[in-house]
Amino acid sequence: MPTSISAKKRLRQNEVRRARNKMIKTNVRGQVRKVLEAIKAGDAETIEKEFRSAVKKLDQAAAKNVFHVNKAARTKSRLSRAIKAAKS
Repeated sequence: MPTSISAKKRLRQNEVRRARNKMIKTNVRGQVRKVLEAIKAGDAETIEKEFRSAVKKLDQAAAKNVFHVNKAARTKSRLSRAIKAAKS
């Protein structure tokens, strides 16, 4: 346990940030899963809607440094490639 005042504050801040980051990661993973399920179902309208939402959440997570920018780009690229493969 921290003993100094500043270390105690840092611990509180880290707990809040860890909870916030976990929530963001969970939401992003859930949205990516929705896109993949829509691809399996084959519903073009749902795929586009869920993909747009996933891209937005990935970009927001990357902007907040929850995900690395390259990881967000890689995930978007893989989803886009999966969508194109499903359409053809």
